[in-house]
Amino acid sequence: MRKIAVFDFDGTLTTRDTLLEFIRYARGTMSFVMGFLRYSPLLVLMKLRLYPNYQAKQKVFSYFFKGIRIEEFDTLCQQFATTHRHLLRQQGVEAIEQAESEGKEVMIISASIDNWVQPFFPSVQVLGTQIEVVEGMLTGRFLTKNCYGQEKVNRLSAVCPDRETYHLTAYGDSRGDRELLAYADEAYYKPFRL
Repeated sequence: MRKIAVFDFDGTLTTRDTLLEFIRYARGTMSFVMGFLRYSPLLVLMKLRLYPNYQAKQKVFSYFFKGIRIEEFDTLCQQFATTHRHLLRQQGVEAIEQAESEGKEVMIISASIDNWVQPFFPSVQVLGTQIEVVEGMLTGRFLTKNCYGQEKVNRLSAVCPDRETYHLTAYGDSRGDRELLAYADEAYYKPFRL
């Protein structure tokens, strides 16, 4: 029987939300602050669950990155992963390495944009939120649904459809991971917190 280990990224493998850290890195602190001030009413509504999470996230992402060339964006993602390794939880990195050494198929399933998640773990398959690119430019829209909640299970099921043929171990830390953890044979909630 196949053995698959899936990990959430933000908060599970990292100490902070990488969307915020990436925006600050890519656009600078002043632009970061101004953008979040602009969208603060929307973000408050999102936190109160009066506005959909994915729509708020897409609006913020679009504000900062619409119109950028994909090559420039990917370069920023690579540089971000190189310069921000301190965001990774050492226990999470070790858990991935151990799973790989045991012959498990390892995946990261994250609501973060896969372009900046993948460079942190090049040997691991990443199922993240994907961005739309038209004629080499980011449109500011997401190509896939925000990979959160039930969408994490949907994305895993799309690449590993025969659920009875594999043993699934899942690691997560938030409300967005609950469905994936419930789907697993072994589930670890907030496993790498000290």
